[in-house]
Amino acid sequence: MNTTHLIIVVPCYNEESVLPETIRQLSGVLNRMLENGKISIGKILFVDDGSKDKTWEIITEAGKTNGLVGGLKLAHNSGHQYALLAGLEWASTHCDAAISIDADLQDDVDAIEEMTDCFLQGADIVYGVRRERTTDTWFKKNTALLFYQLIRKMGSDVVYNHADFRLMSKRALQALVSYPERNLFLRGIVRLIGFPEAYVYYDRKSRVAGESKYPFNKMLNFAIDGITSFSVKPLQLILTGGFIFGIIVPIIMIIYALVQHAHAHTIPGWTSLLVSIWFIGGMIMMAIGITGIYIGKIYKEVKQRPRYFIEEDVNLKSTTGLFADGGIFSDHLQNTVSVKNVLPFLHFLSPSLW
Repeated sequence: MNTTHLIIVVPCYNEESVLPETIRQLSGVLNRMLENGKISIGKILFVDDGSKDKTWEIITEAGKTNGLVGGLKLAHNSGHQYALLAGLEWASTHCDAAISIDADLQDDVDAIEEMTDCFLQGADIVYGVRRERTTDTWFKKNTALLFYQLIRKMGSDVVYNHADFRLMSKRALQALVSYPERNLFLRGIVRLIGFPEAYVYYDRKSRVAGESKYPFNKMLNFAIDGITSFSVKPLQLILTGGFIFGIIVPIIMIIYALVQHAHAHTIPGWTSLLVSIWFIGGMIMMAIGITGIYIGKIYKEVKQRPRYFIEEDVNLKSTTGLFADGGIFSDHLQNTVSVKNVLPFLHFLSPSLW
């Protein structure tokens, strides 16, 4: 008899419109796998990343009536990667394998069973890979292609057309949790683990309901994070300014200077001097911006702040203490947290108390 314990981790942020359908479809997949004996225990772990709508209320109600549904509520919006990591950290001590999937149902839930088959055959990490990007706009499709090409040239070994839809075994999860950095780019980190891998190909669907939580500016930030492992917004503004004054403005000024030179409206040396000043100045700003991003990453790592705090949980076994390196998981039954475990964080958060 198969004794596999499987957890499906679903990070959520303002997903009230699609969540009921997500619960229905994922519950159907787990029930089917339980019936055919591929797993012995199944759980859907929703991680609410500080949603402002009724996402947590829906998770709480579902947890009362559906034994397959459980949830973690982060104390504030920590970001998609941290929310995903919070769920994976909890799963690393409560299952044999965990599958991460977004709540929007664009990833094919039927591929979960095939991923589990690969796990049962010995794979520690199973990547869900899109066959093609027919549901994307021309702009998104080509910028994604550019991103994957660029990040590979930068030395990061990522799987093309793979997002965060993947299965990880217990030992792969424990290996992932052991990475201490705060600058999270999970697609790159998972590839560093090195355990046996497999690939499951699927057709990505359109969003069932709601709107994308990744508009252009977020996708741009995520791309920069992938290349540099993280981004620091103020320093990115410097980099953006360097791009504007290093490329766009110089092109305009070069055209203007050449036109003026062609009409003999300039004095000797004016054109070359003007172009040189704009170009060199812009390149210096870009260099400072790029250097600043790496300094900002070092600054964030040195502070060693907790990655997230868990405010509440539903339909999960009560656990009091700390997640690996950062998240506090409170016992909602007793509404208390071990003072011994929290002291280091209290000292950090409020030195005046001491």
